[in-house]
Amino acid sequence: MPSAEDEPFTNMPLRRVEERTPGSLDRSVWPATLAPVRQILDKGLDLSRVTVLVGDNGAGKSTLVEAIAIVFGLNPEGGSTGAMNQTRSSESSLADHLQLVRGGGASKKGYFLRAETMHGFFTYLESIGDGQGFHERSHGESFLDLVMARSRVRGLWVFDEPESALSVPGCLALIGLMQNLVTAGSQIILSTHSPILAAYPGATLLEVGEWGLRGCEYDDLGPRPSPDVAVVPRLPGTLPPPPRRRRQTPPNSTGRSIVQGNATGRHLAFCRGPVERCA
Repeated sequence: MPSAEDEPFTNMPLRRVEERTPGSLDRSVWPATLAPVRQILDKGLDLSRVTVLVGDNGAGKSTLVEAIAIVFGLNPEGGSTGAMNQTRSSESSLADHLQLVRGGGASKKGYFLRAETMHGFFTYLESIGDGQGFHERSHGESFLDLVMARSRVRGLWVFDEPESALSVPGCLALIGLMQNLVTAGSQIILSTHSPILAAYPGATLLEVGEWGLRGCEYDDLGPRPSPDVAVVPRLPGTLPPPPRRRRQTPPNSTGRSIVQGNATGRHLAFCRGPVERCA
């Protein structure tokens, strides 16, 4: 992946994240005790058009994307650079110690969506006369409708575990909406536990854990054998589990695979790339 120095005039809103003043955040104090946070503080992180963070609970994914969103100027509880909603402050101090390397001439607009704060954010939108009936719809429907309604925002989109609000068809629909955002020139940073969203075609996939941040391929995700853990052999006389069958969906006339499901027509998404990853 090209470094930020290689592309000084990229139109991406955000090229790199790094520590503002080297050594300013005590590495023995949380959140610097998290390996991914410590790695960014020590070495920085170059971003791509679509960067996806995956990893276990508590690894530091949300801490990272929240801090990046705050430094960019987005509201920590969701919304754009102009959103003013606040319920209970729970953000870490990481944002105070980061600086962003922006693309020359790139958009300074953006939007931050995190599933855990959506109810309060919808209430805030109602209070300023922009509710659009989000509370009257299901969690997933309102989440997707909000992305569609704000799709005119061209800039940095930050998603923190959006699958919490979405069904399987809803995750597929979100992939389609994200593809539309990228095609229109936006940049995406996504933190997720969803294997569907992690399969976003062409994304830079970063695995977050006790090792810090490491680039990986989709097929390499999952538990890895440890030299300290013995492998338990299958008992004699027992049968292995039957192989999983992958559902194949025939491509349409455009060469894309049509996503089938219970999502409403306005959320119908198209998935590029291997069908089995999106089925």
